Amino acid sequence: METIYGNLQGLKSSQLKQLQRLYHQRIPGDRISTSEFSQRLAAISTEINQPVCAYLNRRGQVIRVGVGTPRQTQIPPLELPRYGAERLSGIRCIATHLKPEPPNEAALTAMALQRLDALVVLNITGTGFTRRGGGAAGYVKEAYLAHLIPQESEALLASAALSQAGSSTVQTPSWSVSPPLSLDELTQQDFLDLVENLEAEFQREFVAQQVDIDHDRVLIVGVMTDEMTPLRFHDTLAELARLVETAGGDVLQTVQQKRSRIHPQTVVGEGKVQEVALTAQTLGANLVVFDRDLSPAQVRNLEAQIGLRVVDRTEVILDIFAQRAQSRAGKLQVELAQLEYMLPRLTGRGLAMSRLGGGIGTRGPGETKLETERRAIQRRISRLQQEVNQLQAHRSRLRQRRQHREVPSVALVGYTNAGKSTLLNALTNAEVYTADQLFATLDPTTRRLVISHAETGEHEEILLTDTVGFIHELPASLMDAFRATLEEVTEADALLHLVDLSHPAWLSHIRAVREILAQMPVTPGPALVAFNKIDQVNSETLALAREEFPLAVFISASQRLGLETLRHRLTQLIQYAVDSR
Repeated sequence: METIYGNLQGLKSSQLKQLQRLYHQRIPGDRISTSEFSQRLAAISTEINQPVCAYLNRRGQVIRVGVGTPRQTQIPPLELPRYGAERLSGIRCIATHLKPEPPNEAALTAMALQRLDALVVLNITGTGFTRRGGGAAGYVKEAYLAHLIPQESEALLASAALSQAGSSTVQTPSWSVSPPLSLDELTQQDFLDLVENLEAEFQREFVAQQVDIDHDRVLIVGVMTDEMTPLRFHDTLAELARLVETAGGDVLQTVQQKRSRIHPQTVVGEGKVQEVALTAQTLGANLVVFDRDLSPAQVRNLEAQIGLRVVDRTEVILDIFAQRAQSRAGKLQVELAQLEYMLPRLTGRGLAMSRLGGGIGTRGPGETKLETERRAIQRRISRLQQEVNQLQAHRSRLRQRRQHREVPSVALVGYTNAGKSTLLNALTNAEVYTADQLFATLDPTTRRLVISHAETGEHEEILLTDTVGFIHELPASLMDAFRATLEEVTEADALLHLVDLSHPAWLSHIRAVREILAQMPVTPGPALVAFNKIDQVNSETLALAREEFPLAVFISASQRLGLETLRHRLTQLIQYAVDSR
């Protein structure tokens, strides 16, 4: 039996049958509708005194019937057969409306959300006449034809650039609504010609936007709750945009919402979810990134309503780590973190997770594909955990050997992109990869550095280790997976805390690094704060930093400024750390 969607309360069985018979109707492929089909829809709507929507494919077949407005009966995005900024969905909606007025904003928004070929709104008179042989046919007073129209790519891109610069303007789709039409005028419209011309225009604009298929086109969604300051919220969104770009995505726009607390099902409110879906469609985005961690249920709800892949901040960071890991140890730790992140998110894959087997010996409750996949992942996690433990033991032996030789060690720590690898290269002539990116290097690199003894002036060696960069709210799975790397920090005699003074949120970065260090199982040794990139800051910022941190060192690793002072202070730091062992 064909399903009728929407509000069915109070409908008689005879009325439900009339609605179900609509599924047997067929309209010529080149017509938007016929007078007979429109009158039949109007008759049913008049009898039940509710709006009725019929959705048809391009072959003229009715594929969905709903009682309610286009907004109430719209097709979920994941059920639409076609989707994309360069084309339409291949479905049109013919809807009745009980009042004599043009399509409202809600109906047009529903059309845009589904990228319908067209929306036809039939305004009915509320009365009808009896045909020969019985049965009422409602009069259609007038009809409106609405469809999407492409926006100029230049305007779209300029508007998206404004958004990235801080404007809160949100992209809205463009549509065209006809003047009132008679049924004859409506039925004479060449539907195929209309759709083909529209899709040709969409295709031209899509190509004009110079879409790079190798890059995800990303829409960022940020939520500011009561416990966040506007400055912290702005810094969080700016950092997320950098993370997305580092992962290889192009940020098209940022959508923001201020809420007292997070919506438990969808993070943002229902209206904002629609806005996100519309903006993503209008700009041709293929990925939506949220500025916080999402629960598996929230991801499923959002993907069902938006119709695009939705990821959270942690998944973006994991993706960057997967790209950056070079050594076997780094790859091991990244895979472990990814699997631990993935395990609770395996549910909700629909038919892909249906029960296995069939036939003798496989009937009954059995085992689901989901369960076998989860068990396989758990086995893989156990194996990886063993290998990480072996790696940890190996690193521990190396450290003991160094300590046995009594070579002091300093761990270089700091927020991601503070310039740690650049400083290591400048001090030791190492050739560690450097780039103006977040998490450019993951694997710890240890190099020898020759310094002069603080008292005797004799040359002595210390070991300087570059460690993985920290970030606000470093995901717990990464903290756990990278504990073998992070132990380089806890086992070092002293720390050199490097800070990017050119970053507007440098104070916040210092707090984030200290919070992560405080979570370490072993308390790290004494730390020296070094402010980097002083060649890129003004005198006011320098004065503030000197006032807040009078014992800090000020350098520029890339310009090799202040490095001799840093060597001298490192010598004093090592002497203090060794004496206080």
